[in-house]
Amino acid sequence: MEKEIVISNVQSGSIAEEVGISVGDILVSINEVEIKDIIEYRYIVCEEFLTVIIRKPDGEEWEIEIEKDYYEDIGIDFEDPIIDHAKRCHNKCIFCFIDQLPKNLRETLYFKDDDSRLSFLQGNFVTLTNMKDEDIERIIKYRISPINISVHTTNPDLRRIMLNNKDAGLIMERLKRLSENGIDMNCQIVLCPGINDGEELNKTVKDLFSLYPNVSNVAIVPVGVTRYREGLHKMQTFTNETSINVIDMIEKLQKEIVKEVGEPFVRLADEFYVMANRSLPSISHYGDFHQIEDGIGMIRYLESCVDEDLINSDVNGNNIEIGFVTGESAYSYIRSVADKIESKLNLKINVHMIKNNFFGGEITVAGLIVGSDIIAHFKDKKVEDFLILPSNMLKADEDIFLDDTTLDELKDKLGVKIIKCKYTGEDLVGKIIDEVITCQNQ
Repeated sequence: MEKEIVISNVQSGSIAEEVGISVGDILVSINEVEIKDIIEYRYIVCEEFLTVIIRKPDGEEWEIEIEKDYYEDIGIDFEDPIIDHAKRCHNKCIFCFIDQLPKNLRETLYFKDDDSRLSFLQGNFVTLTNMKDEDIERIIKYRISPINISVHTTNPDLRRIMLNNKDAGLIMERLKRLSENGIDMNCQIVLCPGINDGEELNKTVKDLFSLYPNVSNVAIVPVGVTRYREGLHKMQTFTNETSINVIDMIEKLQKEIVKEVGEPFVRLADEFYVMANRSLPSISHYGDFHQIEDGIGMIRYLESCVDEDLINSDVNGNNIEIGFVTGESAYSYIRSVADKIESKLNLKINVHMIKNNFFGGEITVAGLIVGSDIIAHFKDKKVEDFLILPSNMLKADEDIFLDDTTLDELKDKLGVKIIKCKYTGEDLVGKIIDEVITCQNQ
């Protein structure tokens, strides 16, 4: 039996509302096509003339004729955002972070997707190993672009080893096929010391650059190693020395590429510069910050936004005390940002560097800090008037940490107001000012 496509929302003022489509109705077909997934729906619904079949909760079917502008949406959402089931990843990557999670976390954390539709819609990365030729053709037909692709290496034999998948070696053939058909791609390399770095990395970057501009950029992030690697492939972590080696190699490639196309093409995660004790590149290096979700340029973006948003701020905090929560790797940069805010707004800001005991000391980024480690940090410590923490510590659509501690539970434990913030200066400065005004009016 085919999965029923249940309508979960009808947008106010939309065509769907006008023609009588309601929440709970079932979409049967559009223009005689039984929709398989959200990509096919979006492709078909662009047409100017639609014949939509809807089944009402009582079983009655409505045939609705719609005439609209080309590309105009009809204004419905579905219970399952992609309509179809997400495709599960069948790789067994030697660096997979999900394989390094402790037991007994919420079930959704253990699901590995490898779905080009989620890549297009939500920015998830796919490996292309779990696709048949017809799946590639479907990407081309429906113009699923851009897509985010986890490459890791273009060496076929090495990629088969790293992904533990016999089909992983076809990466360049598939990237070329997509490039030849105008599909734009953002690529990612999870760099593992002694495995895909050095000359392997040099070759991978050059191979990917051969597909520029359809491969528009490459993000390089260091492998994350937790304390839960029992029975997994032995994995080293980056040191000061090996991070310097990576930066030196990539900077040499960047200089060559900038001469040719005017932009770096390949960029390193902020973590590499932190581990190497090197200054971050200038803000112009990061272009439009396409890879910021990978930790590429996140610190520079925050710094520049804070500078800009503080210019016209004239609030006097009267020494209200604030706490910032961050990870070990970003501490010095966040302290620098806090100093600027302190000076401009007359505040006292303490920056709390949280040690990651949950995943282990090798994990130092703020986004992987959990509620229990924050609670442990503040044991026997005075908490400020309010705390600010990065929103990427929490689930995107729910205020819950990776260890299932909720934001409300954290507030109750610490007995203080907690404000989640994006990594933009506008959000950070704006929320601090709002809270300062609130405190002063109490």
